[in-house]
Amino acid sequence: MNLFGGTFRTLEQSLDYASLKNQVISNNISNVDTPNYKAKDIVFKDYLAKAASNLEAKRTHPKHIPFNSPRDNNYQLITKENTVFNHNGNNVDIDKEMANLAKNQIYYNALIDRMNGKFHSLQTVIRGGN
Repeated sequence: MNLFGGTFRTLEQSLDYASLKNQVISNNISNVDTPNYKAKDIVFKDYLAKAASNLEAKRTHPKHIPFNSPRDNNYQLITKENTVFNHNGNNVDIDKEMANLAKNQIYYNALIDRMNGKFHSLQTVIRGGN
């Protein structure tokens, strides 16, 4: 029986997402002056699945990877190819990346606070309510 109904697992996955998002944003910021660099982002696969739901794909060989193969996480790394902000072919918008970094840090801190609250609740139960 799961004491917290999957809350720890959900928080763990959310922390993984926030950590990966931080790495991607940091990488974008560090490549702000790299010629022809295209910014990356992390998106939830469910969002992508909805967008691609009206696409019909056919496997032409049994050894091809199925389009609905299971993954461990619910997000995917994408490259933003449709924009160019700089004369050198780079599309990193530093102001947007810095705002995304701040937003992601707030999200991460909120998750840590929630995780600490769950551990505190568990500690209270172990101590017998004291």
